This record gives sequence, C-alpha cells and structure tokens, in this order.
Amino acid sequence: MDYRERLKDKKRIVIKIGSSSLTHSETGRLNLRKLEVLARELSDLRNQGKDVILVSSGAIATGVAALGMHEKPTELKGKQACAAVGQARLMMIYQKLFSEYNQLSAQILMTKNTMVNNINRKNAQNTFDELLSLGVIPIVNENDSISTYELQNLEKFGDNDTLSAMVAALVRADLLILLSDIDGLFTDDPNTNPDAKFIDVVENLDDNLLNMGKGTSGSKVGTGGMATKLTAAQIASAAGVDMVIANGADFHIIHKITEGRKYGTLFVSQSKEEVYLIDIIDRLL
Repeated sequence: MDYRERLKDKKRIVIKIGSSSLTHSETGRLNLRKLEVLARELSDLRNQGKDVILVSSGAIATGVAALGMHEKPTELKGKQACAAVGQARLMMIYQKLFSEYNQLSAQILMTKNTMVNNINRKNAQNTFDELLSLGVIPIVNENDSISTYELQNLEKFGDNDTLSAMVAALVRADLLILLSDIDGLFTDDPNTNPDAKFIDVVENLDDNLLNMGKGTSGSKVGTGGMATKLTAAQIASAAGVDMVIANGADFHIIHKITEGRKYGTLFVSQSKEEVYLIDIIDRLL
C-alpha cells in the first residue's frame, strides 16, 4: 500500500508548529515572512474543503521579545508573564494574517485538566466541532499562564507535541503534522552520528524505535525533543491518526506532505477501532 498516496484524501488535519520554526534563531523574535507563508498554506487547505487546526507554540518566546528580555526567564512567574503577553500578541498577528485570506481563526487555550476531566473534555470537543463546522481555524496552545498551578495534582502537557496529539485524538483527525527543527526520525542522532539513517515510514512503533528518542531538543527556544514526538506518535496511532514529523524550515512543506510527497517521517496508524481518549491519557501520561 502507498501510505503517502492516501495522505491526499485526509479531511481533518492538525498541524503543530514548534517555537524554533516560528522565530528568528538570532533574536528569538517572530519570523513574519514564515508566518505569512503558514497562513497562506493553511488557508489553501481550508479552500480545498479540509478542516484545519493549528497547534502553535511561541507564546513565551513572543513575550520575551515583546518585553525586551534577552533570554527566557528561569523563574516560573517570569515564564507565565511572558506567556500572557506573548499569547495575545501571537493571536493578534495570526488573526491579521488569516483575515487577508478571508479566513476566520479562533483561540483555544488548554490545560491537562481539559483532557482528564470528562466534562471539560466533552466541552472542548463540542467547541472544536462547532468551530470547524463554521469554517473557522482553531489555534491551540497550552494555557502557560495558569496551567502549572491551576490544580496542584496535575502536570502540564510539557510540550505541544503531546498536546497536538491529544487534540488530534479529541477531534477525530485524519492526519497530524509535527513541524520542528528536525527532518524526521533517524536511527541515531544525525548531529553526532554521520552514519545515522533516515526512516521514511514507520508501520509499527515498537520499543526499539521508542528508545531512539533521546529526550533532548536541538533548539534553545523549544521544549520538545524526539522523545515527545514519539509519545505523540503513540497517542496518534492509538487514536487512528496518521502522523508526519518534518522540518518546519519552509512551511511550503505542508502542501507537499498533503499531496503525498516524500517529506518527513510518516507514522502509519494501525488502529481502526473505537478509541476512548481517557484510556490513551491513562496509558501514556
């Protein structure tokens, strides 16, 4: 079976963008040219009749730049303040860019409690479904301003890789695309091992592949490494969602992936049965 070919038929797509893909590496400030390309790519998917959800990092990095800080604060309260400032600014930019292509966008901020609480999870699902039925592009991020202390016994998602996989499961998506500063999955770290081989398609995410995740990130502005992306692949696969990890250096890669071209690593979902999201959460988080 040509797994890439069937990506052309995906109707509900979740796209996650990492902080490193949204900002200039030298300054940490938003890369507006790339954001313009992103808005055009997602708007074109909408024009094709596809449902699109964007899970966007970058709130803290945007807040750091807006507040004139030279680096991300180390204290929790500083990070939360940056997130509060940055999230508002990030959404303002997204809404302006999407409006240029006659697209409506909406903000959804989530915490882990959104997923583990049955009522909250159902409410979130209903909100997503209604927005998508209205042709709106939901833009999702973790609620960094409150999520670490909203409930003392809850942990954060910790990265938007995991969050995006949860969202994909929640909305019953067909495809999840994770864009970061890596080309995909390799047999070893290609930065340190020149013999590391690229893996094009993963049909079975076994323990051997899971052990390849080192849990580190090559970017100073991001939080998720390969380990979090493999966790996301587990969640997506359990929910029946195909997933692609690819490099977000050029956001034109989005239409190339959805056209079935060979970019990134494709994780093929094997699940065809009804999956309850709470079971996935209990098993993996």
